Amino acid sequence: MTHGFLVSAIGCTLILSAEPVAGQTPWVPGTEIAGQSAQVQTNGVLNTIHFDAGGVARIVTPSGNVVHGTWSAGGGQLCLGTPGARECWPYVSPFQAGQPVTLTSSCQAISTWTALATNQPPAEQGAGERG
Repeated sequence: MTHGFLVSAIGCTLILSAEPVAGQTPWVPGTEIAGQSAQVQTNGVLNTIHFDAGGVARIVTPSGNVVHGTWSAGGGQLCLGTPGARECWPYVSPFQAGQPVTLTSSCQAISTWTALATNQPPAEQGAGERG
């Protein structure tokens, strides 16, 4: 299988954001998915994306081929890049494990993203009981 789906799907934009709640540490885009994986379905094709450390992405196709690329989160977008292509999606709030989110990319492709697992938000500094 070639990178046809991946190349056509990766060239657009993902945006999620959230307002911090009083007493909580503000959300930093990408922290909940760093080191985790998500399934992304576009045009009936289900790929698994691994968001590895250092902005390294591994995209596993339905046939098991691995496409190496990059990922970044910021400015209201989650972006994936592969050799010769880049695509971004709106990214304005953190992913929740097992909860599908439908997003339209910068290439106007509609995809459903489901995080397989997410990281817990960092503990607030200085939180705890006083004695």
